[in-house]
Amino acid sequence: MRYKRRSIMNLTFTLILINIVSFFVVLLLVSILGEDFIYKVAVQPIAILRGRNLWTLVTNMFVHGSFWHLFVNMFSLYFLGTFLERLIGKKRFIFIYLLSGIIASLFFVFLASKNQLEIPAVGASGAIFGIAGVLTLLTPRAPVYIMFIPIAIPLWIGVILTLVVIWIFSAASGLPIGNTAHLGGFIAGLLYGLYLRKKHARKIVLLDRLFKKMY
Repeated sequence: MRYKRRSIMNLTFTLILINIVSFFVVLLLVSILGEDFIYKVAVQPIAILRGRNLWTLVTNMFVHGSFWHLFVNMFSLYFLGTFLERLIGKKRFIFIYLLSGIIASLFFVFLASKNQLEIPAVGASGAIFGIAGVLTLLTPRAPVYIMFIPIAIPLWIGVILTLVVIWIFSAASGLPIGNTAHLGGFIAGLLYGLYLRKKHARKIVLLDRLFKKMY
């Protein structure tokens, strides 16, 4: 692992640009071709289970349902992604980003209830929770600010708390939030973080010492 200086055109920033551009492109295509176009880019459990539109396991993570959805995900990707990218390098970063997104999609498909089989899902949050999962294992003590908590808390607590709060909120409000996708991406990130933690044990010790001093 290596920690690099932040560059203006890093991979995280490129991913954010791709997501922003794709958001407006999809809006345009939906307005031209009709709302059914969303099923060509969103992951839909019933379609995947029948062996159709398999490419949506990837495309869905670059599509968002609203400007607010896009903003929240890109805001999270910027802060978590730039940190992880500098920590593990571009190749490992894009690998876990894409892998987490795909596994998140598969969790959404195979854990869908009967009334969710025809619901299309979009968003980068599964991939972003994958990033969070890696950081949870590599830098659990890193201080972060989340939601309305006015003080810094350890990253691992922040990630778990965010997962739980989103799950409770979606259950209480009835909003169609892909909690199983979030869980799948997070698990993928944890497993990759565990692999990196074992492979680079000496560097992890240094990271642990660095963030331990912050509390």
